[in-house]
Amino acid sequence: MQPVVTVGLDGSPESLAAAHWAADEAEKRRLALRLLHAWPLLAPEPAHAATGVDQNYWAKRLMHTAQAELSSRHPGLTVVGNLVAEDAQEALLKAASESEMLVLGSRGMETVESYFLGDVSMPVVARAERPVVLVRAEPTDREQPSAAARSVVVALKLNGSGDELLDFAFHTAAARGVTLLAMHGRSLPLHARMPWGADHEVAEEIKREAGQELARVLRPWREKYPQVGVADSIRLASPAKAVVQAAEGAALLVVGRRAHRHGVAPHLGPVAHAALHHGRCPVAVVPHD
Repeated sequence: MQPVVTVGLDGSPESLAAAHWAADEAEKRRLALRLLHAWPLLAPEPAHAATGVDQNYWAKRLMHTAQAELSSRHPGLTVVGNLVAEDAQEALLKAASESEMLVLGSRGMETVESYFLGDVSMPVVARAERPVVLVRAEPTDREQPSAAARSVVVALKLNGSGDELLDFAFHTAAARGVTLLAMHGRSLPLHARMPWGADHEVAEEIKREAGQELARVLRPWREKYPQVGVADSIRLASPAKAVVQAAEGAALLVVGRRAHRHGVAPHLGPVAHAALHHGRCPVAVVPHD
C-alpha cells in the first residue's frame, strides 16, 4: 500500500482544519492523503444504478467537497476518499495502523466528549499503533506566523522518550525545513524549595546536569539529521506545565506515550493530557517502547 497520511473527516470545522493540516503535511512528506469518513449506518452501495434517494448523499457530498477543495489547493497531491460503514473508533485505529500518521480535529480545552466524533479521539490516541496528530480549528483572525510558529517542539523525558518520538520530531522538522526545540521540564525537588523561592545554586546544578543529559540524548539525532537546526530548553517546572508553555505559538508539539502492552489498559500520561487539552498548536502523540 502506498504510504499515506490519513485524516478523519466528519464535517466539523475542526475536522476540516485537520484535513488542511494533513494535506500540507502529506505534501511536505511527499505522501498521499486519505480522507476517511466512518459511520456504521452508511448504506451499502447498490449493485446497479437506482433512481431512489441516495442514503449516503450527505456523506458523499462531504467527502467530494473536501476532496475537491484539497486537490485544488494542492494540485500535485494524491487525495483519495474512503467512506466506510464501520464504527468510527475501530475504523480510525485500523487506518492509523496503515498510515504514516493519523490526523484528527480537536476542540482543545474542553471536555473529552467534545473531541472529534464525540468521545472517539482520546481512545484512538491512546491505542493507535502510529502517531496521531490533533488539530484545532484555526481562528478567522489569525495573525502572521511568528518565529516560534516555524519550529517543532518535542517534549523529552531524558530517561525513556524512545527513538520513535525523536525520529518523528526530527523527520517532521526536516520535512518542514524548520528548527526543532527539544525541551525538558522538571519539577524542583523539595530540598530546593525555600520560603522565599528556589535555592539558586541547587536549581542551577539541576539545570546543568539535565542540560548535559539532554545534549547526550540529542547527539545521535543531530548527526542523523544535520540539516535540522536544534535548540534545547530546560524548564524547572512541572513537565506538563513546561510543555504547554514551551509550545505556545509553535507549528507542532510532539509528545510521547508508552506503547500499549498486552494486558495493560491503554492510557495517556499527564504531559500528553495537558498538551491535548491546553495546547493551542497541533499536537502529535507518538507511541514508543
